[in-house]
Amino acid sequence: MTTHATAAPPTADPAPDAEALRIVAQLRARNPKADPLTHLPDVHPLKIPRHVAIIMDGNGRWARGQGLPRVMGHARGAEGVRAIIEQCGRLGVEVLTLYSFSSENWKRPPEEIRALMGLYVQYLSAEAPRFMEENLRFRQIGRREGLPPEVLDAVDRLTEMTSGNTAGTLCLAVNYGSRAEIADAVRRIARDAAQGRLDPGAITEDLISEHLYTAGLPDPDLLIRTAGEMRVSNYLLWQISYAELHVTEVLWPDFGVAELNEAIRAYSRRTRKFGGLERPPA
Repeated sequence: MTTHATAAPPTADPAPDAEALRIVAQLRARNPKADPLTHLPDVHPLKIPRHVAIIMDGNGRWARGQGLPRVMGHARGAEGVRAIIEQCGRLGVEVLTLYSFSSENWKRPPEEIRALMGLYVQYLSAEAPRFMEENLRFRQIGRREGLPPEVLDAVDRLTEMTSGNTAGTLCLAVNYGSRAEIADAVRRIARDAAQGRLDPGAITEDLISEHLYTAGLPDPDLLIRTAGEMRVSNYLLWQISYAELHVTEVLWPDFGVAELNEAIRAYSRRTRKFGGLERPPA
């Protein structure tokens, strides 16, 4: 007689532990839409990075592959930012920092720079209502010198409009270079010391951090670079000292929620020791 094995019923996902529920409650106190247990259930909420920084690379290569002008790649890349912001909110990420225009990018053709600045102004104006709806704070880091007046006006309007928002922060690095940032910080500290307002012996790592463009923000936990390049390109050099790195071959215009989730999954599998030793199991 032939017998047929009865398939075992599917095993339900284990109920969230008390720590997971506690962390989600903390996330929702800041952002009521945060629900990592639903949107990324295979990652414990404790393993969700607080600050994600992204080097958005590959816009030009994407456009070239599509037979389009480079500016179309930048436009497509800008369109994808909204989905990443929204998913970060759903996962409970507190800060998202995007490398939008480096201080070295001024070497590009003038027509491309004009197009990029125009796209930036358009983005800030179009997304302002959504920032308010989502209770998101906007912040720009980088030198203001050299940016067109219309860009500075749009930046200042959105910064002021969203200054009281508390659900999360979108930080755009524009006309940004990390070495310039550190030089600016050292200059301000040296000026205070020269004028007697600061004892040089009191200079600490925390004091330097307080003089960087990112003052008040947590350091990035996860740095993502798209388009497969294996370098950090003068981006947040001080702040990413202990960030976990994730490099993907995906070009930025093709980088979406699935790719962000995979980067966070990879991050969640890392053991962050911060120079110490891994604790033995209890």
